Amino acid sequence: MAQAMDRPAPPVTRFAPSPNGQLHLGHALSAIVAHDLARQGGGRFLFRIEDIDGPRSRPELADAFRRDLAWLGLEWEEVPAQSTRLASYAAAAEALKARGLLYPCTCTRSEIEAAGARPGLEGLIYPGTCKHRPPDPSRPAAWRLDAAKALAETGPLVWEDALAGPQAVDLSGLGDVVLVRKDLPASYHLAVTLDDAADGVTLVTRGADLFTASHVHRTLQALLGLPVPRWHHHRLLTGPDGEKLAKRRGSPALAQRREGGEDGRMLAAQLRLQQLGIGT
Repeated sequence: MAQAMDRPAPPVTRFAPSPNGQLHLGHALSAIVAHDLARQGGGRFLFRIEDIDGPRSRPELADAFRRDLAWLGLEWEEVPAQSTRLASYAAAAEALKARGLLYPCTCTRSEIEAAGARPGLEGLIYPGTCKHRPPDPSRPAAWRLDAAKALAETGPLVWEDALAGPQAVDLSGLGDVVLVRKDLPASYHLAVTLDDAADGVTLVTRGADLFTASHVHRTLQALLGLPVPRWHHHRLLTGPDGEKLAKRRGSPALAQRREGGEDGRMLAAQLRLQQLGIGT
């Protein structure tokens, strides 16, 4: 009886693509990792559309994504899309503003470069220009997390990656990240953290290129009183040039392979053997 009580709860994973371009092999790998880890643990695999990218979001692609996943032989539970969750993003942002943890930023990319921003883990580290001057209401503003204030409030934090082990939260290589964009209701950081909590995700699976983002997400979980999942950052698929596969680089679409008569289940099996070393 004691052993049964100590058994880990079945994991809840998710695959959450943005409908701003067709899925490619890198997406297939991410979906398969999430699907298989959930199935191996007797858990649930969720599918969520991240569709708040303004005019770049194309609703018709969501159906293509579903056909792609079915073609790969995956089964899932679909949860509400991001566009249905805007109120939760606004509420969280307002709560952080009320605590003095966000500040408005009107800087453009060129202004940040001109200010001598130093390179960080995800591009240039914002030098804090707007943090030290009155806001300009005549210019559109993003809202940034004051990293120093946030970590002073939370104290030391840790998070755990299934492959890399325990990680101490460190925002020094990221700086004051944007949580509410000028043109969108929330940044990736805020939206995905709130969505995963709302959907009960307990194992966040994604590519290793998003490893550093988990420092931000763990901080937000502490600030907003959200449950803390485990993470699993898998290695990336790369093209002949050694760069990761990406929509903007024209990586071959799964839809093209599917419509060309390729066997999706065989492709999924090859990805498991070549990249993951795990079974169904």
